[in-house]
Amino acid sequence: MDLNYLRRLVKIFDDSKATHLEIEEEGVRISLAYETPIVQQQLPVNMPQVQTIQASPASVPATVSIQENISPEPSNTESSDKLHTIKSPIVGTFYRSPSPDAGPFVEVGSRVKPGDTLCIIEAMKLMNEIESDVSGIIEQILLENAKPVEFNQPIFVVRPD
Repeated sequence: MDLNYLRRLVKIFDDSKATHLEIEEEGVRISLAYETPIVQQQLPVNMPQVQTIQASPASVPATVSIQENISPEPSNTESSDKLHTIKSPIVGTFYRSPSPDAGPFVEVGSRVKPGDTLCIIEAMKLMNEIESDVSGIIEQILLENAKPVEFNQPIFVVRPD
């Protein structure tokens, strides 16, 4: 089979929206295919390894407001000296509950104290419990369940007691 012919076939396949191409000529069979990985994230019901991580105190954005539902970032209507932001100590996947069929650890309005589990962040198949480092009331939950979280990304806003 001619190498230029083969190159043209690959170019045509790449430029098309086809996901599979199969050609057989003169006893030579060519098969081209794009495989799309299926990504599925699910919190295992059995969590054999759990590691506890204490969130460290962090600076808070200039102003934050009280909101009843999940929002991507704190809004700008209250004084920063009254609110405390808890940030992710690791990169991973944020989970609000210990298993898919269980209720969340905390909701907006929940009272927490140091050591209370706020969420789980899965990193490299390890379930890491993230604990509160202050006493107070959860004002905002800044992430949706099962979403990726970055290191030092704000995840909770707490009004300290």
